[in-house]
Amino acid sequence: MTKPPVRPSSAPTGRKLGQKVKKGKLKASSRRWIERHLNDPYVQKARQEGYRSRAVYKLLEIDDKHAILKNARRIIDLGAAPGGWSQIAAIVTGSTEDYPKVSAIDFLEMDAIPGVTFLQMDFLDDAAPRKLMDALGGAPDVVLSDMAAPTTGHARTDHLRTMYLCEVAAHFAIDVLAPGGHFLAKTFQGGTESDLLNLLKRNFRSVVHVKPPSSRMESVEMFVLAKGFKGRRIAAPGEGGEPVEEDHGDDE
Repeated sequence: MTKPPVRPSSAPTGRKLGQKVKKGKLKASSRRWIERHLNDPYVQKARQEGYRSRAVYKLLEIDDKHAILKNARRIIDLGAAPGGWSQIAAIVTGSTEDYPKVSAIDFLEMDAIPGVTFLQMDFLDDAAPRKLMDALGGAPDVVLSDMAAPTTGHARTDHLRTMYLCEVAAHFAIDVLAPGGHFLAKTFQGGTESDLLNLLKRNFRSVVHVKPPSSRMESVEMFVLAKGFKGRRIAAPGEGGEPVEEDHGDDE
């Protein structure tokens, strides 16, 4: 598994578990959420190890079992803010400010991370895919998507909206991944839509749903993991459509 970065000396050492939030003017539901967040051991651990969010452990646990980050040279991070997955991506690729190998995007602000080229814009913007690829400078080996639509409280609506983002991310991954690459995206329990699963199964060697231990049990969140991109199929120049596999090679 990827080793965590050295914790900055100024990083907080964490709070004691079991904290309560004063009632004040907070709604009971908001107060419970804050208490749960403050007392979450993964939140405590993220602070202690210098990560930006508890979400890093979801990626690290998935990688520990499925080895999706091994030998990754370039990574794209969709829905990146606050930047935990981008931190991991920069570490595993050896990305630096001089030679960035990670590009990330979110419509929310995100503090700079050395080695990560960040675009603050909506991934659904028509210009976003090209800008991500221009920033990366070559085909990614991994496309990560932690995108989720803002929740409405209506389970079916929330599921459909996040599934749409997952589908758009999947089409993007198929368009840009290097052969053999991997795609990991957030989805919701209730199942990935059959059309999307069929699309992934046609283009990747294996497709599974995963729920890492650090994903809260009560959460409907889970992830779809597609490993071993088969490569795009294009017609050979001057031939009658007999497909050949596109080979990106190493363009560093």
